[in-house]
Amino acid sequence: MSRKGNQLPASSAGLLRFFEDETEGVKIKPEIIYAATMALVVASIVVNQIFPAPPSSTSGATQAFLALLFR
Repeated sequence: MSRKGNQLPASSAGLLRFFEDETEGVKIKPEIIYAATMALVVASIVVNQIFPAPPSSTSGATQAFLALLFR
């Protein structure tokens, strides 16, 4: 015999489904975020190649790594 004070486990019918909620605001496709991220990385590498940091501000290990990376 069950008591009225006992709670039953939650079923899927009682859970909220957040992916169905529509919110207001700007919606951006994930592809645009990926493209913008890649463009920022490429722009950063290009600017670093055009305007390199002065040798005194980079360590020898960093210079060796960059030399291997950009042969």
